[in-house]
Amino acid sequence: MRSRKETLIRSILLENYQSYYRLAFSYVHQEADAMDIVQEGAYKAMRKAGSLQEEDFAGTWVYRIMINTAKDYVKKYKREYETLNENMIDTKAQDSNMDLREAVDKLPMQEKTLIVLRFYEDKPLAEIAEILQENLSTVKSRLYRTLEKLRKELDLNS
Repeated sequence: MRSRKETLIRSILLENYQSYYRLAFSYVHQEADAMDIVQEGAYKAMRKAGSLQEEDFAGTWVYRIMINTAKDYVKKYKREYETLNENMIDTKAQDSNMDLREAVDKLPMQEKTLIVLRFYEDKPLAEIAEILQENLSTVKSRLYRTLEKLRKELDLNS
């Protein structure tokens, strides 16, 4: 028999599956790997459901688990993803304009997460701050600096 928290987490996972998949895909750019990340994240969330302290924040709690699972996956297979990204960049190097996705992929993990949450997942800044467990003003300033970095990177390659 499921507890109330397990039922809540299960419901959140089902309602937001596509969002979690997009998030995972933005890290790995491979369908199978993204599905593995979501499956592993869902397993962790269900397994840890009892440790959820504030049910009102269950959605951001699960999102944080998915982000951490994606980051861990990329770290675990770092060499493979570095090779994949290098091959993608080498293949497109003949193109005079750098793709935005390539620029985002080059960002450090923390900055990439900000961009993905804000622009790929359309999360409000306050929710991003909750997910990342950071101060709202910190999230705003980091996002601004990251956007400036992307702008410069894209300007250099145009």
